[in-house]
Amino acid sequence: MVSVPSNPGIKAVPVPVEADAGVAKATASRAAVFVPGGPAEIDHLNPRLRAMLRAARYHGVELDPNDFKGASVTAADLSEWAGNAGMWSRAVRIRWSHLLRFHDAGPVVLLLSDGGAVILAGASAERNVVLLKSVDAPEAEGPVAIDELRLSQVWTGEAVLLRAARSYIPADAPFTLKWLAELVRLEGRPLRDIGIASVTLSVLTILPPLIVMTVVNKVLQFNSMSTLVLLSAIIGVVFAYETLLGHARRLIINVVGARLDTKLQLHVFGRLLRLPLDYFERHPAGETMYHLAQIYRIREFMTGKLLSTLLDLITLCVLVPVMFYVNSTLAWIVVACAVVIMLIILAFLKPLRGRYKQVVEAETWKSAAIGETVVGIKTVKALGLEPQRKALWDDRVAEAGKARLAFGRLANWPQTLVTPIERVMVLGTMLIGAYLAMNDSSGYMVGGLFAFMMISQRVAQPLVGLARLVEDYEEVGAAIGEVASVLNRPSETSSNAVGLRPKLRGRITFSDLSFSYTGTKTPALDRVSFDVPAGTMFGIVGRSGSGKSTIARLLQGINRDYTGFLKLDGVDLKEINLRHLRRGLGVVLQDNFLFRGSIRDNIIAGRSGLTLSDAMRAAHLAGAEEFIERMPNGYDTYIEEGSPNLSGGQKQRLAIARALIHDPTILILDEATSALDPESEAVVNANLMRIASGRTMIIVSHRLASLTECDQILVMDQGKVLDVAPHATLLERCSVYRQLWSQQNRHLDGRGARPTVVPPRLI
Repeated sequence: MVSVPSNPGIKAVPVPVEADAGVAKATASRAAVFVPGGPAEIDHLNPRLRAMLRAARYHGVELDPNDFKGASVTAADLSEWAGNAGMWSRAVRIRWSHLLRFHDAGPVVLLLSDGGAVILAGASAERNVVLLKSVDAPEAEGPVAIDELRLSQVWTGEAVLLRAARSYIPADAPFTLKWLAELVRLEGRPLRDIGIASVTLSVLTILPPLIVMTVVNKVLQFNSMSTLVLLSAIIGVVFAYETLLGHARRLIINVVGARLDTKLQLHVFGRLLRLPLDYFERHPAGETMYHLAQIYRIREFMTGKLLSTLLDLITLCVLVPVMFYVNSTLAWIVVACAVVIMLIILAFLKPLRGRYKQVVEAETWKSAAIGETVVGIKTVKALGLEPQRKALWDDRVAEAGKARLAFGRLANWPQTLVTPIERVMVLGTMLIGAYLAMNDSSGYMVGGLFAFMMISQRVAQPLVGLARLVEDYEEVGAAIGEVASVLNRPSETSSNAVGLRPKLRGRITFSDLSFSYTGTKTPALDRVSFDVPAGTMFGIVGRSGSGKSTIARLLQGINRDYTGFLKLDGVDLKEINLRHLRRGLGVVLQDNFLFRGSIRDNIIAGRSGLTLSDAMRAAHLAGAEEFIERMPNGYDTYIEEGSPNLSGGQKQRLAIARALIHDPTILILDEATSALDPESEAVVNANLMRIASGRTMIIVSHRLASLTECDQILVMDQGKVLDVAPHATLLERCSVYRQLWSQQNRHLDGRGARPTVVPPRLI
C-alpha cells in the first residue's frame, strides 16, 4: 500500500499499488500555459482541459483549446466549451451511486478537488468500483479500479457529461411560438408556485362576497353582534394573508419576467452574431434593428398580458362556479356577454391582420431610412444632402402615419361595439338583480345580489381580457414573424459545431474556382486557378470589379457557395471549421471600424490573456507606436464612436496592429493602404517585410508600388487570371499590369510618360 500524492489540504489515503499510477497521475495538476490565439501544446494545458480533449475524442470531436474562454477552469466553463463545439454537455454534481450507473455511457470527466481531473471510463456495480483513467496515461493503458472511499478523498462530486451531438437545444431551434412556449415551460417550478398562489388568492377572493352576503342576510336582519365580530376577525385575517401572498406572487412574477427577458435578449444577440455577412450587406441596419426591436413587444406580451390573463383564468375557474351558485340567471347573462365580445373580436381579426401588415411594412421602411441616414451621416453632411434625406423621411413618416391611422380606425370599431356589452355585464346584471330581489319573498336575494356584484366585477374583467388576448396575439404573432425573418435565416456558424481544425501553415490553392454573387449572372470569378506557397508575400491587382476583393472574401469563408476548389494546406476550405479558420487569419480592410474604448482594448480586441506588452509589440510591428506614444494617455487614450480623434492613417495602422495581435498564419490586407497618407503608407510598407515574416501575406491593392516586394503578383481582369509572376516579369510580359504601372508612375520615369506629339508635315 502506498499513499497518493496530493495538493496541500487533501489528506493522503492508502491506495492499492495497482491503483497508484492512475490516481497519482490524475491528482497531479500542472499550471496552465495557454496563449490565446496561438497553437496550444497539449502537454502544457490544464489537466481539466486535457481530460475534456480526450473525452471529446472518444466521440469523434476535436475540441480547440483556443476556444476555451473561462477565467477559471470550472465545470460550467468546460461544459460551455464543449457546447460551443457542437457537443451535448452538462456540468453536474453527482453522488457515488450515480457513478455506478455509467458502466457503458462513454467517458465522463470527474473534476478533482486539487484542480486536476480524471476520466471515468466505466463502472462495476457488482464490485462497487469505478474505472478511472489518468489524463496523462497512454491511450493503450487500461483504466484503474477505484472504490468509493479512495475517490471521496480527492473528488467533491463535480463532473462534466459529454455526448457527441446535441439532440436539441433552444439556441439552434427556429424562433417560433413553439420555441417561446418551450422557453416558458423551462420556468416550470416558479410558474407552479405562481399557480398555487393564484389558486389560493382565488379562494380567498370568494370569502369577502360570501361574508358580505352573510352580513346583509344575517347580521342586519337579526342584529347579531357576535356574528359581526367574528366576520370582522375573519376578514382581517383574510386581508392580511391575501396581502402577503399577493406580494410574494408579484415578486415571483418579476423574477420569471426578468429571467425570460434575459434569455430572450441573449438568444437574439447570439443569433444575430451568427448571421452571415451577406445578410447585413443586403439589409439596411435600420430594418434589422426595427425587426429585432419587436422582441420587446413579445416580451411584454409574455410577461404581461399573457401571464396576467392565464392567472385570471385560474381565478375564473374558481369564481365562475361560485357565481352560478349565487345566482345562475345573472351568471348566464355575464357569460353570454363575454361570448358576444369574443365573437365581435374574432370577426375583426382578419381585416386587422391585413392592416397591421401595412403598418409593419411602413415602419420597416421608416426605420431603414433613419438608420441609413445615421450610418451615412458623414456623407450627408459632406454633400449637403440634408434636404433630400428630410424629404425622404417626411415621405416615410407620412406613409407610416397613414398606415397607423387606417389600422386605428378599423381597430376602433370592435372597441366601440364591445363597450356597451361590457356595461351590460356590470350595470345590466345589477338592474336585473335588483328586479329579481324586489320579487323575492324570502329576503335572502338582497345579500346574494351584493355578493354577485362583487364576484361579477372580478369575473367580467378577466373574461373581457381573455377575449382581447386573441386580438393582442395577432399583433404579437406579427412581431414574432418580424423577429423570425431575421433570426431564422441560415446561420453562418452552423458549421462551427463540425468541421476540420487542421494546423494552418499558409499554403493556399485555387483550382478551377468559379463564383457568382446572388442575383447576378456574370461570374465574379471565372475558373480561377493559382497557388500561394506558405510563407510568401502574394499580391493581387486588377482594375475595379476584376474580382480582387472577392478572392479575399472567399479566403475568409464569407461565401462558400463556389464551384471548384479552394484549399488551405491541402484541405478544402468548406470542410474547415469557420471559427478555427478565422482564428488563423488576420484581416485588414480599407475601412476598419474601431470600437468604443481605449487604444489598448481595440488592439487586443477582447482576446483574453493578452497584456499591454502584447499590444505594444503589435503596434510596433504595424508602425503605430510613434503616434500612440504622442497621445496624452498613450495606450489608454479613449476612442469615441467613429474615431473622431484619429486620422484615417492612424485608424488603419491600429487595424493592422489588431490583425497582428494574435500572430495569424495568413494575413490579408484588402486595400489596407489605400486610405493612408504617403507618410503612413511609407511606414507600413517599410514594415511589410517584418510583418510578413513567418506567415503568408495576401495583399489586395490597386497601388502597385506597395506590391513590388511581393514574391508573386496575381493580375486579375473581369474575374479571370491574366498572369502570375514577380513585379519585374509582369512589367515585361503583362500588358494590363504594365499599363497600370505606367498610369501610377508617370512622374517617376519616362516609361509611362505622355508620348510626344509630332506635328504633321505639309506636303
